[in-house]
Amino acid sequence: MSFATPALWTVPWILPLVGGLWRGRNSRSLDDFPVDVPGDAPLVSVIIPARNERRNIERCVRSALSAAYPALEVIVVDDHSTDGTGDIARAVAAEDDRLRVIQAPDLPEGWFGKQWACATGARDARGSLLLFTDADTWHAPDLLPRSVNALRARDADLLSVAPKQEMHSFWERVAQPQVFGLLALRYGGTEHVSRTRRPSDAIANGQFLLVRRDAYDAMDGHARVRAGVAEDLSLAQEWVRAGRRIALFLAFGQMSTHMYASLREVIGGWRKNIYAGGRTAVPGGALGRVLFPLLLPMAPLIALAPPVALVASLAGWLPAAWLGWSAVVVVASLLFWMIVYRAMEESPAYALIYPLGHALLFYIIVGAVVRGRRVEWKSRRYVSS
Repeated sequence: MSFATPALWTVPWILPLVGGLWRGRNSRSLDDFPVDVPGDAPLVSVIIPARNERRNIERCVRSALSAAYPALEVIVVDDHSTDGTGDIARAVAAEDDRLRVIQAPDLPEGWFGKQWACATGARDARGSLLLFTDADTWHAPDLLPRSVNALRARDADLLSVAPKQEMHSFWERVAQPQVFGLLALRYGGTEHVSRTRRPSDAIANGQFLLVRRDAYDAMDGHARVRAGVAEDLSLAQEWVRAGRRIALFLAFGQMSTHMYASLREVIGGWRKNIYAGGRTAVPGGALGRVLFPLLLPMAPLIALAPPVALVASLAGWLPAAWLGWSAVVVVASLLFWMIVYRAMEESPAYALIYPLGHALLFYIIVGAVVRGRRVEWKSRRYVSS
């Protein structure tokens, strides 16, 4: 057997990694836009849907109020919280009259809770720009002015950002880069998303959605995606389908979010989204959606094959020919994950545990596929569209 044979075997594993890194270079950041506020600054209504967010709500609200932007109102929509979320928000509101706390009405049939809370906040908002943001986010003072300037510069109807992901525990550092690395491989850099005219290639981040009010109303707001688990993805797809312009930017210096604080939350959170939400983003139309339950679990399994083969080859359980192939792919994968961890401002040394990340991702995906379109989140059960 020639050396070229195992070298060729590595191509299906290495080419996607190289291609993903190359496409990822085509990204822009909010750092590219000025922080100066225009003289005709439009009123921005920041809408924060919150259900049992006691751990996060005060940090989020205070950071939103700290925006270096003069025309601002903040609306917290308390979605029937039972942990005192609303009381904490009202205590902050007593200090700053730019903040209002309202109660979401009872959830109607056929709506997801987040979409209903967002729609409730939008009805109460006065701004010509609406910013929907999650309660687990932190906003730097320059986030809002740079975002408004970027929205105007791009003449976009919807602007979203990719913030820094806060990872405080071991399991967060195992899982979060895996999911966001998978998203990066699927969508490429931010400019690929901003320029797309294909709905299946559109994506947005529900942690930060800045929209023009007139466009939001014309598109029927969150009612248009009332029954989808990944409302941000669905909104981006619907707006592109309608010929609306969207824009996506990196915002590592302007925003951060702490999505999950434990292994249980990591599994539950991604199991909610990764299959039921990902179905609408599959290339290949109806055939792609049919094959999706089979193809999605294959991604981490394929990625796990080289490290498993390397261990088996070193132990003498596989022929020596497997050793060269698996070693080359594992080294290439290590370099890829070192770049990902570094980009996410974490130690590149975590790349050494990337096989554990693939195994955890496989576990999450299998559970999500078995559950199908049935979703459970924040003590509510749904069937995603």
